[in-house]
Amino acid sequence: MTFTVLTCEFMHESNTFSRYRTGLPQFQADTLLYGDEAIRARRNANTELAGFMDVADVAGWNVVHAISAHAVPGGQVTKAAYDHVAGVILDAARSNRSRLDGVLLGLHGSMVPEFCQDGEGYLLGLLRAELGDDIPIAATLDLHAMVSQDMVRHAQILVSYKTYPHVDMRETGAHAARILDRAMKGEVAPRTVRAHVPMLDEANSGRTDIPETLALYDRAREAESRGLLAVSVNAAFTGADVFCVGPTVLATYDSRDPGAETAARQVAEELAGAIWQRRAKKRNVFIEIDEAAAEARFWRADKPLVIADYADNPGAGSYGDSTALLEGLLAAGVDGAVFAPMVDPQAAQELHRHTQGETVTVTIGGKGDPAFGGGPLTVTGVLRRLSDGAYVGDGPILGGLSHSFGPTAVIDVDGIEVLVVSEAQQMIDLQQLRAFGIEPTARRVLVLKSMQHFRAAFEPIAGKVVVCDAGALATPRAERRAYVRAPRPLWPLDKDFERPVSRSEAV
Repeated sequence: MTFTVLTCEFMHESNTFSRYRTGLPQFQADTLLYGDEAIRARRNANTELAGFMDVADVAGWNVVHAISAHAVPGGQVTKAAYDHVAGVILDAARSNRSRLDGVLLGLHGSMVPEFCQDGEGYLLGLLRAELGDDIPIAATLDLHAMVSQDMVRHAQILVSYKTYPHVDMRETGAHAARILDRAMKGEVAPRTVRAHVPMLDEANSGRTDIPETLALYDRAREAESRGLLAVSVNAAFTGADVFCVGPTVLATYDSRDPGAETAARQVAEELAGAIWQRRAKKRNVFIEIDEAAAEARFWRADKPLVIADYADNPGAGSYGDSTALLEGLLAAGVDGAVFAPMVDPQAAQELHRHTQGETVTVTIGGKGDPAFGGGPLTVTGVLRRLSDGAYVGDGPILGGLSHSFGPTAVIDVDGIEVLVVSEAQQMIDLQQLRAFGIEPTARRVLVLKSMQHFRAAFEPIAGKVVVCDAGALATPRAERRAYVRAPRPLWPLDKDFERPVSRSEAV
């Protein structure tokens, strides 16, 4: 039998503390592709859709792909943008309803539109209302998903990444697709249990390059090898002030297996309990600006020093235009360095009025919110490169995918090459420098606006990695952000409480 499956990708991690909004232009700047065009662009890369198609091709599915929509993390998604993308998905479901056997969605799990706190749960509810209860729905999620009860209620199958840096998107897509295929064949009847942990996020944000957090995901894989269909550990996202904030553990099981629900509940509770017990055991050591600048000034090893500008990570919805760290590096006389990116479309436009080789004075950064990471900084330097911002990734995360920073310039300010870009992106691929005339292995110091994803491509070329909290919007000091919708008590905003036991839920 040939199954007909509706597929889509609709992904955004929404920072509710951002002053900005994420509209359709932000999706267009990253990924907004329809139907077969999306399949052609994303089929041979590390994407959820590629994983879907890996299984679909072997199984002989008839795939109806509605849309692939992805925007860089930022402020809440506008109603207009959400309605457009969701509308394409719902129209495809409606027009193909009579022949659909299943639905397979690539979601993030931390999308917050302007009109509700749970973008994925809302979308899944709309799909379920349109298609009824009989059609199985599977969804992939980012490791940093905040999973609501509605998400678990409306999708029988949920599978999250198991790596951070995220390098298993395609694998995760294929995992979800295989379970859906078995469900459509009647081999399994999937259901999911959910255990929630009252924390902002897992102590190390789900980092799988450290043993204590990797152990959570190893245990999840072990449970899968013993018969559970999928076990997902979601570290959550501190940038969203919503009712469903916090880490969750999901266990998808075959409801026809007499012992499977009990096993699912047990592993979900075990892993949720482990997250809670390790809540104070953070691995990252956050250094101050002066310490980072001093280390950069005297670094003389064969490989570059990498400084992660953690708090100004555009991949967590920060503005990407914090100037405090750059100002500290300049004041310390650091040279042979790269600072990337400085997200400032106005400055990029101003630099594009000049020619390469000119000495230019320009004011950069500090426009998002000077209270987080510093105000505008006026600098004078030599304009080394002007570009339209286009590049093709070749690393573990972006390999084979075309992206653009928009109008981009490189200005050399006293020995620090500043990559000034128009579109917000975090640093996760060497081509984000090489495409603009900067060879990262030939620089002493690389200052990268990223929390963790930079490690996939940049750590192998680094002599040392340090992490700096320069006070921007994604600062690890959560008390600087005003959480008003998140349920309390909540670690680490509140300390004197214990997590109740037996919190796993089945729907």
